Amino acid sequence: MPVFADGGDSSGPGTRLKPFQKLIEKQQFQQAIKELDAALLDDPDNADLLNLLAYSHRNLQRYDIALEFYQKALQLKPKHRGANEYLGELYLLLGQLEKAEQRLAVLDKACFFGCDEFDELKQAIEEYRRKNPS
Repeated sequence: MPVFADGGDSSGPGTRLKPFQKLIEKQQFQQAIKELDAALLDDPDNADLLNLLAYSHRNLQRYDIALEFYQKALQLKPKHRGANEYLGELYLLLGQLEKAEQRLAVLDKACFFGCDEFDELKQAIEEYRRKNPS
């Protein structure tokens, strides 16, 4: 799993996300959450911001909160690559392999010619299976 959280949309992270991404790169998740919350006041339906907010909460092991924000991001943009990847990774943390595989299937369709998000989630699922043989 990358330490750096991408905005995750197919159009790229954009310059607006860079300040938040820098905080996340430095693992300053609490500060990132504070600033993302403020940004969402002006733009509450921004799936990229919601994805980064969820990612930050997930890294602080606030899984219920992260799940809520990933789901909201995906309600707004069902094919959001970053949110699908990171939600799949959260499901693996929660021991929900089948749900992680569902996110992988969404990414498989969203990434017609392949993408990093698909590759990273696929690798995480393979690692999970190696560590948790059924």
